Amino acid sequence: MKEENKEAKITSPLEEASIKATQWIGTPFSLVVHTVFFIGIFFLKNFGFSTEEILLILTTAVSLEAIYLAIFIQMTINRQEAKLHEVREDIEELGEDVEEIGKDVDELSEDVEEIGKDVDELGEDFEEITEDMEEDEKKEEAYRSERNKNLQKIETTLQSLIIELEKMKEKK
Repeated sequence: MKEENKEAKITSPLEEASIKATQWIGTPFSLVVHTVFFIGIFFLKNFGFSTEEILLILTTAVSLEAIYLAIFIQMTINRQEAKLHEVREDIEELGEDVEEIGKDVDELSEDVEEIGKDVDELGEDFEEITEDMEEDEKKEEAYRSERNKNLQKIETTLQSLIIELEKMKEKK
């Protein structure tokens, strides 16, 4: 988003020229050009200029250049300050993002803890159900065993009764 804003900035031709001039002034080629220019001013003596006039021209040129360099330096400082402001904003946004991520991590940790507790509870429930099923199976087995004993008693009693009935029939 910030990149789009940077690209969307429209600079005036004057500002673009000042940026290019500032960039050029900071090159070795600029140093050579200035040196040749300052040395060249002294050749004005060959064209009939007096030493006072040459020094006046040189002083005026150097003073004007110093004024313009100060302006270019201030413009560069202003641009750098604007960039630093954008970087500060980006850092603040990153800090906020880190805080949000930290909160999300905390929330996820809490969710994981809750899930862990739920899993533990499910494990306990499973153990209880398994114990209940084993107990029910034991009860069912005991019930079957008791029922079978009772059925055997009933059968034995019925057989005894049948035998007695048959004996009674025979006696008659």
